[in-house]
Amino acid sequence: MADFHQGGHVATMHNLRVSAPNDLVRELEAFSSTRKITLILPSLFSELEGEALPAIIDELNKVNFIHRIVIGLDRATEEQYRHALKFFSKLKADHVVLWNDGPRLRAVDSKLQELNLSPSEPGKGRNVWFCMGYTIAQADSAVVAVHDCDVLTYSADMLARLVYPVTNPRFPYQMSKGFYPRVADGKLNGRVSRLLVAPILSAMAKVLGPREYLDFISDFRYPLAGEFAMRTSILPDMRIPSDWGLEIGLLSEAWRNLSPRSVCQVEVSDRYDHKHQDLSEEDASAGLSRMSVDICKALYRKLAADGTVFSEEIFRSIKATYFRDALDLIETYFNDAQMNGLHVDRHVEEKTVELFASNIMRAGQVFLDNPMETPFIPNWSRIHAADPDITTSMLQAVELDMQEYS
Repeated sequence: MADFHQGGHVATMHNLRVSAPNDLVRELEAFSSTRKITLILPSLFSELEGEALPAIIDELNKVNFIHRIVIGLDRATEEQYRHALKFFSKLKADHVVLWNDGPRLRAVDSKLQELNLSPSEPGKGRNVWFCMGYTIAQADSAVVAVHDCDVLTYSADMLARLVYPVTNPRFPYQMSKGFYPRVADGKLNGRVSRLLVAPILSAMAKVLGPREYLDFISDFRYPLAGEFAMRTSILPDMRIPSDWGLEIGLLSEAWRNLSPRSVCQVEVSDRYDHKHQDLSEEDASAGLSRMSVDICKALYRKLAADGTVFSEEIFRSIKATYFRDALDLIETYFNDAQMNGLHVDRHVEEKTVELFASNIMRAGQVFLDNPMETPFIPNWSRIHAADPDITTSMLQAVELDMQEYS
């Protein structure tokens, strides 16, 4: 069915042309009778107005192995929440929509704030965290999967491949991470992964010395992919960032909590396209600029938690080493694109590297200026210990919202 390659730390499962998705789906349907699967969809209201999400719903309606779909809805007014309930009513699977900006869930968040346990800032991580809490409270699923709502080339097979490794009871995997080629419209995409993550991991290894954690993250073909699946039993102890560092944060938690051999990556598609963020050179709080800062902070936090001591001098060295490595990679990517008939704008790539290099220092300064910052959202085990009624309040809030506004 798949080519299992155990290299480095992480098992890699490839999407071979000879694989049989129909057989895989039939197996999943059998497994899901006793190992229920919940799918989390973190969504902005604006994505309901795009072209990707309606097609995703059509594809999800083709599968019979999903027990429940939990939609986390951000940046929505009351009228927009009502619209969202109608929009998602097309789903055949049991589903709920968490109105994260609604008064009831805001009241739950206020309780968390009183305990100093609320997510520190809005973002995808906060959205996913609340959806995870809801899934834990339901206590009826063995597997939880997450993927983005802006995938233009989505197919039901992608979800099947993503969840299969952690649903098959004969497999040892606790976490499955998706990867795919970042090519669309004749262009080589994946700028943040190619031009930030790959060279900064290399630069950190050179400046700080070898780290097994850096090797682990480097093993992933596309560490920033928003597609991952986990066995639900590991959710209560997961501590994740609330910002754009979510994916790196999740991999960091996998490194901390799990044996590397219980983590795999799976090729979920041979073509993938989604909404592309602006570079946002003039605004560090938006687009790829903000994303790059958040990713750098997530890496710094994890290494600091493992005993690495950072200083302004070290960040300067990382920046200088990164810049040289990233420029070298631009040459490699350009040649690779030429060999495959793809387009890469070298001028834009170099401007991107210059911005990322600046943001490496910006993230470092933020890290140094906030030594008492709590970098991650508290895990759900901590929430339950502080107030066992929080998850019950969340279940009631979501149920009442859906009854009142439907």
